[in-house]
Amino acid sequence: MLSRVSQKSMSNALRQSVHLRSATITPTKRSFTSLIGQTSYINAQTSSLNNSIYRRWASTSVPVPPMAESLTEGSLKDYTKAVGEFIKEDELLATIETDKIDIEVNSPVSGTITKLNFQPEDTVTVGDELAQIEEGAAPEGGAAPATSTPTEAAKEKAPTETAKVTSSSPAAPKKEAPAAAPASTPKKETPATSSATDSFTPFARNESRVKMNRMRLRIAERLKESQNTAASLTTFNEVDMSALLEMRKLYKDEIIKKTGTKFGFMGLFSKACTLAAKDIPAINGAIEGDQIVYRDFTDISVAVATPKGLVTPVVRNAESLSVLGIEDEIVRLSHKARDGKLTLEDMTGGTFTISNGGVFGSLYGTPIINTPQTAVLGLHGVKERPVTINGQIVSRPMMYMALTYDHRLVDGREAVTFLKTVKELIEDPRKMLLF
Repeated sequence: MLSRVSQKSMSNALRQSVHLRSATITPTKRSFTSLIGQTSYINAQTSSLNNSIYRRWASTSVPVPPMAESLTEGSLKDYTKAVGEFIKEDELLATIETDKIDIEVNSPVSGTITKLNFQPEDTVTVGDELAQIEEGAAPEGGAAPATSTPTEAAKEKAPTETAKVTSSSPAAPKKEAPAAAPASTPKKETPATSSATDSFTPFARNESRVKMNRMRLRIAERLKESQNTAASLTTFNEVDMSALLEMRKLYKDEIIKKTGTKFGFMGLFSKACTLAAKDIPAINGAIEGDQIVYRDFTDISVAVATPKGLVTPVVRNAESLSVLGIEDEIVRLSHKARDGKLTLEDMTGGTFTISNGGVFGSLYGTPIINTPQTAVLGLHGVKERPVTINGQIVSRPMMYMALTYDHRLVDGREAVTFLKTVKELIEDPRKMLLF
């Protein structure tokens, strides 16, 4: 049996042990609680940092935009910016050349260009990623310094690397130049021999090859399709331009002063064609399968020469416009065509075509039908020629006209009647007021 002293000593020892154990456990709990709080804080800061980094490096993809129902691809013409340059929202980024028009791609956001995925003349398809832009404000002091484009980098890579190798390599011992041949040694004269690559004439015979652009390829395809499809036939007539030239001489200055419109030939010829088409509706029609389509409107396609090829913007409802109204529309479309600003809407449709080769000095020619149309009128140069009028030989400004038509739909009688009506209206423009 333990004594009272022993029991008391054991009790004190037990209390001290419990006290020490409590003192040991309490700080551990506090440290654990503190550690959890610090971990949560670090996670929150890391998440905030990640979000900041994500916002900083978020890139916007710039896709190839939709073109038209019949167009799904084109050729990249060029980029206006290089990698590293800043671009504003809605600023032009790239131009895509299609079979019909050039499509401009604008930047959807403001930021720095981080990636360009294609080279000029590469084929791009609707939906392809053209570029990536890192969103952000313009850097201070202007746009960021532009890095070289992929093409330029390839050109500069070789000489740059060569320079690095040369500068880092140890200097090689200089070799002495070979000693000059003794003066007494006579030079051997080699007879002149003609190599296989020498030209067999004293004149230059160089050749150059240029890739056809998409518009020219499309023109070639459509013209061959027209030749293979339509039963083309051409009829001719000549028109005395005296009355039209006199009318133009009397009123052109007044018209320019009042309206700013240059009074030319195309407005009068277009109006004459719309009036003649009312009498011969097949000229303005079309064949679709086993049906003939007749129209009560005339959308005239006007052939315009551009550096890329011939385009045919359309004057809508020419039958409802005045002569000067048609002139205004032709001038507007011609300027857009030469500036490369035509849209698909400007070129879609067309029921009849007029091609004026006379502005280039053409005297005579047979135009080709612009499918799926049925006829095309070709105008030529105005030349002074001797003609017989009332038994007298006189000199008159004459023009040859050529009408090419699809003989599947238009009979010869109808084609000749149409062309004869146009001739009569041009030789006496006052008749246009009677219809």
